[in-house]
Amino acid sequence: MTENMRSLRNFFLYKCLFALTFWNHISLSMANELFKSDSNDFPEDGSDKKIKSLPLLYTNSHQSKANFDWVVIQNTTESLSLSEITNDNVKKLVALLSNFRQGSRLQNLTLTNMSVDWDALTEVFQTVWHSSIEYLNINSLTQLLDIKSYDFDYSGTSMKELTIKKVLITDLYFSQNDLYKIFADMNIAALTIAESEMIHMLCPLSNSPFKYLNFLKNDLTDLLFQNCDKLVQLEKLILQKNKFESLSKVSFMTSRMKLLQYLDMSNNLLSHDAADVQCRWAESLTELDLSSNQLTDSVFECLPVNIKKLNLQNNQITSVAKGMAELKSLEELNLASNRLADLPGCSGFMSLEFLNIEMNLILTPSADFFQSCPRVKELQAGYNPFKCSCELQDFIRLERQSRGKLLHWPEAYVCEYPEDLRGTQLKDFHLTELACNTTLLLVTALLLTLVLVAVVAFLCIYLDVPWYVQMTWQWTQTKRRAWHNHPEEQETVLQFHAFISYSERDSLWVKNELIPNLEKGEGCVQLCQHERNFIPGKSIVENIINCIEKSYKSIFVLSPNFVQSEWCHYELYFAHHKLFSENSNSLILILLEPIPPHIVPARYHKLKALMAKRTYLEWPKERSKRALFWANLRAAISINLPISFEANEEQSDVTSTSSLSEYVNS
Repeated sequence: MTENMRSLRNFFLYKCLFALTFWNHISLSMANELFKSDSNDFPEDGSDKKIKSLPLLYTNSHQSKANFDWVVIQNTTESLSLSEITNDNVKKLVALLSNFRQGSRLQNLTLTNMSVDWDALTEVFQTVWHSSIEYLNINSLTQLLDIKSYDFDYSGTSMKELTIKKVLITDLYFSQNDLYKIFADMNIAALTIAESEMIHMLCPLSNSPFKYLNFLKNDLTDLLFQNCDKLVQLEKLILQKNKFESLSKVSFMTSRMKLLQYLDMSNNLLSHDAADVQCRWAESLTELDLSSNQLTDSVFECLPVNIKKLNLQNNQITSVAKGMAELKSLEELNLASNRLADLPGCSGFMSLEFLNIEMNLILTPSADFFQSCPRVKELQAGYNPFKCSCELQDFIRLERQSRGKLLHWPEAYVCEYPEDLRGTQLKDFHLTELACNTTLLLVTALLLTLVLVAVVAFLCIYLDVPWYVQMTWQWTQTKRRAWHNHPEEQETVLQFHAFISYSERDSLWVKNELIPNLEKGEGCVQLCQHERNFIPGKSIVENIINCIEKSYKSIFVLSPNFVQSEWCHYELYFAHHKLFSENSNSLILILLEPIPPHIVPARYHKLKALMAKRTYLEWPKERSKRALFWANLRAAISINLPISFEANEEQSDVTSTSSLSEYVNS
């Protein structure tokens, strides 16, 4: 009986040991009721029998939290995610993690909402460091009390990457070195401490294996890693959203990072003074992000010479001056959201393949961009306030020749100016070649001007415009002199019934027929004749004007000889001018001989118009009709003059002046 009891006891002990061993292997699989066993957990062929997940000892999260005080978020053989870690359950977490020695399958551990003190955190770190875990992620870490120096054992670890986000330290009095030292000397490839208000980070004491450092959204300043030569393996450094101010100090920070290839300094307060100290970058740096800072044109004097990808988006750059930078290896350049007024040239960027210059102040981009940048494969130039003008036509033609090199065409390329074209896509904007080609426009304008001048000259010659201009000028001058010499004489007093205008070749008819029949007999008519009434000393034109103005009527003896006389034309012009200026019916036309139309000069268009519109008296060849002719003529010029000028008879044969002789001869 005793022997049987001893055998049963040994059997029970073996069962307990087996259960304990089994628990150690399946502790990773403790999760809530969502993670239940399934036939799919094992391969169909059953050859490997590899466990993907194991059933929980407790069937719901309430029981799980009651026993372990944490919540299981994810549970597989390779990944474990737990939440709500506190000082009360951190010992149980350490005990759980202690079972995953190196060689076990657990590689990824995520701890969310941790609220522990410094000792508990370092104990978790130390346990993880000697486990099979390679990737540790901690989100929302708070209540780090009693921070003090800790002698951390980094030896024999499988850890590769540590990520900590949203750290809140409630301890007010502690040594910063005690906090940062444990992280600075970690022997892992990648470290991320983000959104944690971290103000500094120590330089490692020895050559560090860090290849990746991410200090996103902290309070780091220009003091970071100055004179630090231990980051010899670092390839990628992210310092986005911190408080760096000096670009030159950032460059000196990288100068000792011999393998650094990527640096993200976006969303800081960086600026660079051209008069500042010279920059010294890591020669290995090929990708640099300086977007969303306070950089100006001088930034091109402080850039890595071997850079291939450069992001300068959202700064205050207004131009890229030629010779400012010699970045022969630069392949990608992002200048979006700056203040550039034109596309930059490629004099310093001979290897440039991609350029982003969206959302700048470009009105009319240069059309020779692709010629100056032959290697560019893609150009983003949309969302600029384009001014639709002739200069833009060349850029639109450039798009057709670029064969798709303009990205986001055509929706991102819209006219902003002028107002009536706002919203019009550049592909729909067109101007004629004449409107945009200055040379063609000048040649066309010149040709039109020459044609216009030729037409005007022809019309002037055909219509004798210069002659009329000259006559108008002389009439104006005569009136001006008369007013200047006798300003008190406001009105001209009529002295003659009619002024006679005739050609000297028709003078026999005038002297033998016209004058005797009008000046003698009943109703004596006072006639103004140039031979007896022109005043010596005055010009012929002035005498003509005075005689016409002092006469009630103007009689024109028309014949082929009349249209050939220059002075007769003058007299007709001034009489016609009086007709319109005084609105009077003062012209009497006597057709002495028929006038063939072809012999009338072009400048006699007034005579043609008068003969077409006004009634004229025709000198009859039959003597029987002449009495009626003289009666009609007397009736046309009948008027009572203010006074009788008997002295007119005494003013005869006054032809002594040379000008009058010229008048008579014509």
